[in-house]
Amino acid sequence: MPFTHMNTGYEPSDMKVMETSFGRFYESPTKKGKWYPSVTTVTGHAKQEFFAKWRQKEENQKVLKYCQERGNLLHETIENYLNNNNEYVDSLSLVEKRHFIQVKESLDKINNIRALEVPLWSDVLGLAGRVDCIAEFDGKLSVIDFKGSTKPKKESWIRNYFEQATCYSIMWKERTGERIDQIVVIVSCDDGTNQLFVKDCREYVPSLKKTIENYWEDILKNQDLFSSHEILEQTKRELQERGVLNGIDS
Repeated sequence: MPFTHMNTGYEPSDMKVMETSFGRFYESPTKKGKWYPSVTTVTGHAKQEFFAKWRQKEENQKVLKYCQERGNLLHETIENYLNNNNEYVDSLSLVEKRHFIQVKESLDKINNIRALEVPLWSDVLGLAGRVDCIAEFDGKLSVIDFKGSTKPKKESWIRNYFEQATCYSIMWKERTGERIDQIVVIVSCDDGTNQLFVKDCREYVPSLKKTIENYWEDILKNQDLFSSHEILEQTKRELQERGVLNGIDS
């Protein structure tokens, strides 16, 4: 049965991207000259040091390449499937689409799709990024995120996934006026496991706020590095003025 796509009136805007030594930044389409860190940069910041050291080890390079290729293929396959492009899915070998097959049962609970791989941003949070999917899941409007993993995840390991999806629920409300309370994370694991996490995003708003504050606190410890990017310095000042960075000295 084909998936239904809804016309919400939301017209995604391309966002300029800037890579920095402290993460990816996007320029706000509604506030030109204001650059916001990406959702994944901020919500994954607490684990950044660990993964930076992990990536430096030569023996981990093959694993890193495999994980990137697995993630790209999984996202591309899911996007084509949800766009009713079954010819693309059928063209893949069983090996290529095994992760997709694992999560297909969960994907079939999706319908009335509002957005797939579209840019979102928040001038309130000072964040930006690209959301995997906004649609109804089991009949309830949700932010849906797709992940690949080497092994099954413990819920305690992936708070950043839930905070990431919570960001997109806030952004969607800001951009369209449509409220989303449910977040869904679907994980396809190398051992054949399909994990499904369904949460109320309101549970993660307090920890998200703290995560944003912690990111800026860490970044601002290195004033010379940050001040070398004048446009980011301007963004920092505005966020402080709006109280997003309460308690952080200029």
